[in-house]
Parts: sequence; structure tokens; C-alpha cells
Amino acid sequence: MAYDVCIIGGGAAGLFCAATAALRGRSVVVLDHAAIPGRKILISGGGRCNFTNRTVGPENFLSQNPHFCRSALARFRPEDFLAEVEARGIAYEERRHGQLFCVQSAKHIVALLLDRCQQAGVELRWGVTVGAVAHQDRFAIATSDGSGTGEIVAERLVVATGGLPVPAIGASDFGLRLARRFGHGVVETAPALAPLLLPPDERLDLSGIAVEAEVSADGPVFRENILFTHGGVSGPSVLQASSYWRAGRPLAVDLLPGRDLAAELAAGRTVNAQLGNHLAGALPRRLVASRLPEALAARPVAKLSPAEIAAATAALQRWELHPVATDGWLKAEVMRGGVDTAELSSKTMESRRVPGLHFIGEVVDVTGWLGGYNFHWAWASGFAAGSAV
Repeated sequence: MAYDVCIIGGGAAGLFCAATAALRGRSVVVLDHAAIPGRKILISGGGRCNFTNRTVGPENFLSQNPHFCRSALARFRPEDFLAEVEARGIAYEERRHGQLFCVQSAKHIVALLLDRCQQAGVELRWGVTVGAVAHQDRFAIATSDGSGTGEIVAERLVVATGGLPVPAIGASDFGLRLARRFGHGVVETAPALAPLLLPPDERLDLSGIAVEAEVSADGPVFRENILFTHGGVSGPSVLQASSYWRAGRPLAVDLLPGRDLAAELAAGRTVNAQLGNHLAGALPRRLVASRLPEALAARPVAKLSPAEIAAATAALQRWELHPVATDGWLKAEVMRGGVDTAELSSKTMESRRVPGLHFIGEVVDVTGWLGGYNFHWAWASGFAAGSAV
């Protein structure tokens, strides 16, 4: 049971790395505890898989070292993966902000990865539990499955075990524990691309309302829909901002992005409509009523004082929410933090502590924005390691 390369984790990064390495003539085995390949791929993008983005750059990723991802992203670009999709005849569509989705099903992406592995001669083993991992001149990986126990020996070991989100489909901290076992630091992890929960006094009766807004939390400003839920806020703009949010910090919301409401109201000296009715064309009435005092909403626009204009503008365009937590690993799309990149090669993903040990994909401290960026990191980091192992 000796191989050139053993990859623990048969998700997006692991499978892409496996095929890349095997196509170079390396003997490769992939081990995964799941019985069904690519479960996280299958549920992504509403079952359509947002497999990459037209525009991918370091600015679309969070990391303690924001430059770490540059090398891998430069050597494997969105058009490189798109060429694989087109070569298989997979129908895809482009949505807002360059997001690329399968037209029919994420199953096509899983099939693409499995076929690449099969054609390259990769051995895929599903339903395998990995136990102790030892290293001297080579790696010895203890395994067990339905037929018993055994040991795999490999010259190179690639850890592609993913992050902590969606524990229901088998997510675990195995990769992080293995990193620590070999002396690697781990940047503190937290749910990312997740809904945010609000304290009871900030939970408004707005569940189901969604409007375009600009949202930020100590990071870039994201202009997408905000969705109000029973427990807090969600929607693309909030999910994006959640990756930057830290406990105790506010969330800034502008419900009228791109508009200078103060100037519009100051110029409305001939508008006799009540302020609430005037704004109803731009925002749902329930949302306006929740943000403006009843007396202010009833004031004619033409009679608003400078102080009232300032109050209305602050309420709608400088709204501060105070989240108490994310909605946890079950609702998060990805993990923030992970294996510290300070001890990894940005070119090969190889450990600087343990020769032959590589970490790729979500287990590494590189977290992408919503919109196909995390899948692209899986392809790019998998390609980087697969080209080197």
C-alpha cells in the first residue's frame, strides 16, 4: 500500500490536486470518510455550484498574510478551470459580478473531477477513517474501513480536509489537529459567509424583507441585498461583511445606496407628500416605519427642518446594527482562519516544517468572498500542490 502521494480529503481541492499530480505520472490515493463524493460541492450554489468567478484576485480573499494567495492564483486562473468545464460540454451561466454557475446541476462538476481522477489513474477510497499519521522518511497513515484496518505509506501527504462549516455532512477539525500535531500554528477559526444574529432589542418585525443595501463591518463595503430574518440579518451583503465582522463591532448599513438623501430632501421644498409616503417608492413601508419615528414619517417633505433631514438620513443611510454572533457553523458557507500560511510555501503549499507535507483548500488560512472565490482557491491551491508533489 505504498504511493507517491496520499491526499486526505476528497472534496474540490483534494480531487483537483489528485488528478493534477497523477497526470504527472505520480501514483496517488485519495482517502475520504464520506461514502458519497463531493457532498459540499453538491449542495453549493443552491445545487448549481458557483464554480469560479470571472474576476479573481488577492483582494477577494482574507488571510493573516494577504499576499500568500497571489502565486497560486496567478498560475491557475478562472479561464483555466472554465476550459475544463467547456471541454466537457457543461452548460454554465454568468450571473452578477462575474459569478459562474452550472445551468443544470452541481453533479456535473463532481463528475468532471471524478472523471479526471479516473482517467489519470487516481485510486479513490471512500468511507475510510484516517487514524494516526506518522512521519520519518515517509508518511505512514493508519486507516480503517468496512473491511478492516491497514496502513498506507506515501512519500508526500496532502491535507485537503476542508473547514468546519456544515457538520451535518461530516465537516471536522481533523486537518487543523493534524497541522498542530506536526507543529504548525493555526489562525483562530470562525464561521464566515454566515448570517448575523442581533440582540432582541434590535430584532425588527421585518422577516422576509429584502432590499439592496451597502453593508460593511471593518472591511470593504458590499452592495447587495440585505435580508431580514427572525433572528437577525442575512443576504449576500451581510454574508460578505460577516467574514470581516468581529464580536463587539457594529455593522454599518446604508438602505439607499448611491443616493444623497440629505440633498434630495433639502431640495424637496415643493414636495407636499409625507416623508414616509415619499420614501415608500424606494423602500418597503414596513422598513421605513421601523426606521423613522411616526411623527417624522408623517411630516411633509417640504416642511422638514435641517435637524429632521439629518435624523432621517442617519436612520436610513447610517444605520448601525450590533450583532451578537454569527449563526454558527451550520449556516456558514466557509471557515475563516486555518493553517497559518507563515509556515507554508505559497508556490507549492508545502510545509516549511515537515518536508513532503502540504495543505490546500479551505483548511488553509485563505478565505474567499461569496461568488465562486472559495471554489477557485480550491482549484488554484490544488493545482499548486499537485504540480509539486
